[in-house]
Amino acid sequence: MSDQNVSLIPSLKGKKGLIVGIANEQSIAWGCAKAYKALGAELAVTYLNEKAERFVRPLAEQIDASIICQADVTRPGEMEAVFAEVEKKWGKLDFLLHAIAFAPMDDLHGRVVDSSRDGFLLAMDVSCHSVIRMAKMAEPLMKDGGAIQTVSYLGSEKVVDNYNMMGPVKAALESVVRYLAAELGPKSIRVNTISPGPLKTRAASGIGKFDELIEKVIARTPTHNLTTIEEVGAMSAFLMTDLARSVNGELIYIDGGYNMMG
Repeated sequence: MSDQNVSLIPSLKGKKGLIVGIANEQSIAWGCAKAYKALGAELAVTYLNEKAERFVRPLAEQIDASIICQADVTRPGEMEAVFAEVEKKWGKLDFLLHAIAFAPMDDLHGRVVDSSRDGFLLAMDVSCHSVIRMAKMAEPLMKDGGAIQTVSYLGSEKVVDNYNMMGPVKAALESVVRYLAAELGPKSIRVNTISPGPLKTRAASGIGKFDELIEKVIARTPTHNLTTIEEVGAMSAFLMTDLARSVNGELIYIDGGYNMMG
């Protein structure tokens, strides 16, 4: 094989990556973590709290994570401690996956017009503003450039039944990504959004009538298949590699074509 062909093989060998958002083995972030590891990356993994640790730590150990830390973005200092540990152990960071979202159940299951101020602000803080805070902490560690990704859903731009308040919140997240991409681009730090089709994750289980949504998606998706976390991971991993160094500020659907259907 020629050198030219070798250079077209996606690789994360020698790269250091931080993954925020693994909850269990059905998580989108777990599918991404496995793909990053398969391409040779060394990884740091966070878990939300002590209750979540018993699910996340065994997964982090499966991928030989060098750093395993607690990080609740609503608790001052916890995310800062993670980045401090990354700097202490690695001295740099090459990529970051932000795959967290939250909304209080009462607000999520109600109409947007009925959402509480506190609930909306909490959803925006955890699901949207947290990626800004993480990007700010990642920036000085990405001395040679880097990649940041977050996760959205089609409900950000189209009204999806029962997605409710998370629609506007994810729309804000996608806009934030474009601004971060413009601001950090001169430092060769790329920021993108991946938007998978609905998956049977713990987070998705909080959406009302989720089983009905799944049936509708399978019926209307051109491939008639649900997206898997492994398929999401494969695309996410490619976007983290240097082969995707010109992909910046993009919203990339991984949903079998469902997003294009009328």
